Amino acid sequence: MTDVHVSGVGMTRFESRSDRSVMELATAAAERALADHSRSGRSPSRDQVTSLHVSNALAEALDTRTGIANALASALGIEGVAADRIENTSASGASACHRGVDAVASGASDVALVVGVERMSVAETSAVTEAIGRLVHDREYVQGVTLPSFAGLAAATYLDRYDAPREALAAVAVKNHHNAAANRFAQFRTEIDVADALGSPVVAEPLRLYDCCPMTDGASALVLSRDDGVRIEGIGGATGTHAVADRDDPLAIESVRLAGERAFDRADLTSDDVDVACIHDAFTILELLELEELGFYEPGTAWRATLEGATERDGDLPVNPGGGLKARGHPLGATGLSQIVELVWQLRGDLTDDRQVSDARIGFAINVAGFGNNSVCTVLSHD
Repeated sequence: MTDVHVSGVGMTRFESRSDRSVMELATAAAERALADHSRSGRSPSRDQVTSLHVSNALAEALDTRTGIANALASALGIEGVAADRIENTSASGASACHRGVDAVASGASDVALVVGVERMSVAETSAVTEAIGRLVHDREYVQGVTLPSFAGLAAATYLDRYDAPREALAAVAVKNHHNAAANRFAQFRTEIDVADALGSPVVAEPLRLYDCCPMTDGASALVLSRDDGVRIEGIGGATGTHAVADRDDPLAIESVRLAGERAFDRADLTSDDVDVACIHDAFTILELLELEELGFYEPGTAWRATLEGATERDGDLPVNPGGGLKARGHPLGATGLSQIVELVWQLRGDLTDDRQVSDARIGFAINVAGFGNNSVCTVLSHD
């Protein structure tokens, strides 16, 4: 357990193409988090902020911005704070949260503002794909291996090993699109059915278009402090075997398991205590694999739970009630923070009936870099 709380949250709508710059998106999310902090009767948080932590994965790669943390401090009028930029590919957001939690818990910062942002539409799809493709091990990169191909191989192995139907993966996409349809911040607010998912274009057999997350523009932000709010009970990160081909089992994601164990140990809780979870579903197969690695389900059983409705918003374990990466969107630097924003809203009971999970007190989030090269898990609570 830590003495660090999320005392303010904010985000922009996630979009396929935003007309705002990286700095404008980041500023908008930060302003909303600061306003949320202040609405609870606290003194204006802008004057209290002592550190700024900005997560972004691709700004330099896409030639849009360098020195992003310094520029954001100036845009927000908080010069004088300690500021840094955190890059951990698609887990940059949760890593920045981890940095902010450590800063407040250690006393190095009284109030930490954590902002994640990505504008992926600024470049051609081929350029973004090339930048993301560099996440894999060099040996695998030169062989043309991609993250979708890893996911396709894992999905085929999972379906074969556990005699699971292809509809189990489609059910993940259908659920998350259904949840996103009620989320005004989501990129995709149109529901789909199993036939839509199964009939969409093939990306990496057996995965199809609706099994894969989109490219997204957007930003999200947190204010971390010792004030009352949603408590960060535990947070932990871990790396895994970088070259996927060197892993003993293509379905075992070591970083997910280790990060989960560390977060739960620090929180003095287990997966059984979790009421709502945000799982990194960059591909539908990852939602199933991560749920099993984290102990929510035994190996080879998450697909059955999904088909039975256990992970729906009104199920035994609501998973990705905001739509997940699959339908809320996946702006790399903002994704991990958007998961925590969603959990804060859920735990505070801020949402409308068609969005709110009932009686949620403990929340869990996992943000993954690459195909399990690095993972960060966070456990939150609210009385």
